Amino acid sequence: MRILVVSASKHSATSEIAAAISTGLESLGHTVRHEPAQSADIGDAEAVVLGSAVYMSRWMAHARDFAERHAAELAKLPTWVFSVGLAGAEADEPEKVEPRIVAAVDPVGTATFAGRIDPELLNFRERSVARLVKAPQGDLRDWDAVDAFSRRIDAELAEHLAPGS
Repeated sequence: MRILVVSASKHSATSEIAAAISTGLESLGHTVRHEPAQSADIGDAEAVVLGSAVYMSRWMAHARDFAERHAAELAKLPTWVFSVGLAGAEADEPEKVEPRIVAAVDPVGTATFAGRIDPELLNFRERSVARLVKAPQGDLRDWDAVDAFSRRIDAELAEHLAPGS
């Protein structure tokens, strides 16, 4: 299956999660293209995985723009969405962060992952907000959960494509 993995990332943590999802799906026999949201095109993809970092309780503009621009196509294709937030909190779930987009895309599944906060990569404003909300610093990404999401996509894709589904 040809799968497009699209991500919007400011400091690479979300893009690295998307790359791990891509690698996981490739290891399961899929042909995968991983592209940044600002330049991604659905092309010949038969399924899509769309993820974004969450900032100020919103997906990044590039992810929102991609989803809005391709909403009709995404609603017809098996699509999964994921968010990457400060600590992977319930508040960062795609359905809570971008309910209108998630409803339009009608994903097969969603996931939320904790991200990475490296103060050296943050600008002054971002460091101030991180201190204010007492955001945990360091790499909090759960690579086993990311791998499990890749396997879940593979299983749900098989179910979705099974005759009679």
